[in-house]
Amino acid sequence: MRDFPKRLLKCVKDALPKAGKISLWLLKIILPVSLFVRFLQYSGALSYFAEFLNPLFNLIGLPGETAIVFLTSIFLPLYASIAVMTSLTITLREATILTLMCLLSHNLLVESAVQKKTGSSFWWMTTLRILMSIVVAFVLNKIMPASTVHFEVVTQPEVFSSVGEVFSAWFNTSVTLIITILLIVSVLMILQKLLEEYKLFDTISRPLRPFMKFFGMPEKASFLWIVGNVVGLAYGGAIMIDQIDNGMLSRNDVNVLNHHLAISHSLLEDTLLFVALGIGFWWIVLTRMGFAFVVVWCFRLKNYVFINKLHSNAV
Repeated sequence: MRDFPKRLLKCVKDALPKAGKISLWLLKIILPVSLFVRFLQYSGALSYFAEFLNPLFNLIGLPGETAIVFLTSIFLPLYASIAVMTSLTITLREATILTLMCLLSHNLLVESAVQKKTGSSFWWMTTLRILMSIVVAFVLNKIMPASTVHFEVVTQPEVFSSVGEVFSAWFNTSVTLIITILLIVSVLMILQKLLEEYKLFDTISRPLRPFMKFFGMPEKASFLWIVGNVVGLAYGGAIMIDQIDNGMLSRNDVNVLNHHLAISHSLLEDTLLFVALGIGFWWIVLTRMGFAFVVVWCFRLKNYVFINKLHSNAV
């Protein structure tokens, strides 16, 4: 361990340039999208679009007014949709269904862009997550017991009265966001370099191999699965991109992992966030893991059938 400071310094020097490059790429996506959505909120466009979703939401057991929460989640991180959701008067059952929809489709444009960078299709990942949000809501509406218990967290949503307030709010959140992204991505990249330096990837991956195999994911993607469920897709994507660039994982391996993470990621923070609001822990975790299992194995089955068809046509 005497050489640890020297090896740590080497890892930091190797990690920071890549961390800066990836952070800049993330910010180029996140900052314009967040400003655009704030203007949608200010103009009332989100509420207007939400009205068209009212019939669909009634079919999955939700009041039409909750469509605005789902639309907000598509464009922004979870905190924005939580702010809107807690301003509504709904039951705990409705809040649970809405929570799962938001967990599957939050921050969609940014996270799909990250998944595209790692080898998956932007449009397929976006479509998959929106469709699965509706499927999950439909299933939960069928299996959850009826309840009149109210979702008791009620707050006032952020309201903008002028364009100046829109820019001011965006600027304030952007400063915090820039610092957060730079710190998290840098720490993750340094951690990855340390694990490479001390050859610890296999040590971490070994206990998770049965789990990864059961869920249909490549065993060597274990570390990425951990990262994706601790810090989420946007930040975890930094390590995915680096591992692909270094040839540690194939794009096909990451594509399989992306299908799982599209349905179930950031299980730590996101779950605790909603449990603190009164949503059931097991409804969140088991639903996401269960549907992630189904999605990955369906994806692998589709690939298996497609490859066999190519072989038979070649013969």
